[in-house]
Amino acid sequence: MKNIFYILLLTTQIFFAQSGFEKGNHLYQKGKYDLAAKEYESVLKTNKESAELYFNLGNCYYKLQQTAAAIYNYEKALVIDPSNAAVLNNIKFAQKQTIDEIKVVPKVGFAKLLRDFTGIYPFDTWAWITIAFAMLFLSFFLGYYLSQTVVIKRIFFLGMFVILLLILMSISAAFFEKSHFDNEKPAIVFVSSAAVRSEPQKASAATFVLHEGTKVYVEETLENWKKIQLTDGTEGWIDGKAIKEVK
Repeated sequence: MKNIFYILLLTTQIFFAQSGFEKGNHLYQKGKYDLAAKEYESVLKTNKESAELYFNLGNCYYKLQQTAAAIYNYEKALVIDPSNAAVLNNIKFAQKQTIDEIKVVPKVGFAKLLRDFTGIYPFDTWAWITIAFAMLFLSFFLGYYLSQTVVIKRIFFLGMFVILLLILMSISAAFFEKSHFDNEKPAIVFVSSAAVRSEPQKASAATFVLHEGTKVYVEETLENWKKIQLTDGTEGWIDGKAIKEVK
């Protein structure tokens, strides 16, 4: 009986999630962006999320000229689908509405090459690639084991060696990307302006001011304060209530 209850509950949640998403799409097409946003938010309250849902929600807030909320939801979509072309395009338009112009300091050397390579795919994709290589390795091993001629055995053996290297490479890339994903904590400024201070206390000097929609990276938390870093390497402490973490 309990299992039937859980099945009915899950079915109901899925139904209402789909219903809310479709209602949101319908309202968005009619230009009722505030109502559409409420429908999309109702879907998120059921713990259902997708890149498409966050993308549509970001579009609603963009239309409503709520820059911080728009960028925040676009960033949430990119967490799920980092290579989504539509999201990457729209977030650029939203970022043009922000006040702060912060340069991006590019990485150089081996660290950049490594990040560029592993960043081609998210860590879960690298995991699937590893599984595919493992299956290929198994097929080559069977070929080596069942082959009757020396030449064929050597070919399969060499293939096993190459595939083993590819497996090690993909595993390393998966772990590197997972570590990067866990350690990187982006956040969006959600207030009109917020002072960034040299120390985690209001009495300390304000070194600079950030405005709504600016993206920062959280490095440390101390009570109600967050130590942040900008894309140009600048660091400081900001009131935790002024920002909203993406993940």
